[in-house]
Amino acid sequence: MTEEIKDIKKAILCGASKNKDADFESSMEELKGLSIACGYECAGMVTQRLDHFDNATYIGPGKLFEIKELLEETGADTVIFLNTLTPSQLSNLADGLSASVLDKTALILEIFGERARSAEAKLQVEYARLGYMLPRLRGLRKDLSRQGGAGGSMSNKGSGEKQIELDRRVIEKRMSELRKRLEQLEGAKRTKRRRRENSGLPLISLAGYTNAGKSTLLNKLVELYGADEEKRVEEKDMLFVTLDTSTRRISPKGHRDFLLSDTVGFINGLPHELIKAFRSTLSEIADSDLILQVVDCSDEEHLKHIQVTEDTLRELSASGIPMIYVMNKADKVYERHELPKINGDHIFISAKEGIGIEELCGLIGEKLREDMLSLELEIPYSDFSAEHFINTHAEVLKKEYTGSSIEISCLIGRRYIKRIKEYIKLTP
Repeated sequence: MTEEIKDIKKAILCGASKNKDADFESSMEELKGLSIACGYECAGMVTQRLDHFDNATYIGPGKLFEIKELLEETGADTVIFLNTLTPSQLSNLADGLSASVLDKTALILEIFGERARSAEAKLQVEYARLGYMLPRLRGLRKDLSRQGGAGGSMSNKGSGEKQIELDRRVIEKRMSELRKRLEQLEGAKRTKRRRRENSGLPLISLAGYTNAGKSTLLNKLVELYGADEEKRVEEKDMLFVTLDTSTRRISPKGHRDFLLSDTVGFINGLPHELIKAFRSTLSEIADSDLILQVVDCSDEEHLKHIQVTEDTLRELSASGIPMIYVMNKADKVYERHELPKINGDHIFISAKEGIGIEELCGLIGEKLREDMLSLELEIPYSDFSAEHFINTHAEVLKKEYTGSSIEISCLIGRRYIKRIKEYIKLTP
């Protein structure tokens, strides 16, 4: 990670697996990467294989004692657990450990909180964080009491059931306010989306695991085929740099222009609270004509990352959209003279080095055409709106003005057929 880290905190990472989970070790390494991205130094790692997770503390009393000893030895003040802790587990761990207790969900929420830049992203993260806190107030309050302070939307005035109930009311009120503000922002986004649709340009979305190189690819396309270099987006070698949707017009030579949208990356176990809070942002993917799934093919876990991405797209109702697999960072796997490689819907490139970008644009053009139909239309002069619709949503190949109508030959996406089906000329 190249991120400049301030006030490094020491943390013990803890994970337990059951049924001989083959992905357990890689999951722990990913947890370590997340903790580093959040400014923690890994002071130790405690792992355990179990037949079942302990209902009370997730790991059991033996490992709990081991963690306490490790905390004393290393001077760490935080314990980060791999799996999402239940409210009772968090409460019991807050009693049993003299340290802050986080689970993977809370850790990701903390990272999102640090990365949020726009007003909308900050509101979405706050809403997700409060949704996570609400059922866990008892354990969180114990942790705050131990620290002797508080942060966020919780105060540390008093204790007990009465104070927890007060916290609950404050959080529920704040979440209601946030929902209203996010709904207002969603209305403005729908207006922008309609303007993009009226442009007639296909919308292509970048999707993929966090840190796969989506923003790097967008910037390279902007650099080569964009109208304005200043419209580059932030890119760094760190997790979850992009939380806001950025859309740019790309005009590749010899190919149709398109709009390219970059949004938040996915990760295994992306908290449900975040998916729910960011649904309006992520839902733009479901409106795409094509998805570019960017994959870091140099990562040993890249097949798993593809599966996680496709599972998340399914949850966002975006699983049926045509897709190109952009196997990025291929220069770390293959010799440069072997690139780019194209195998069906898979293209092996290096966005950073600019290898395979032209070929990717060609593949995008081919893929967009696969979803288009070649039609002959006869539109009466009286329906000028239909002609406008064709001009903005189709690739017009030929247009001829006759005595009674406008005859158009075009390529148009299948989803637009319903709007102009009455004007389709039937071939004899």
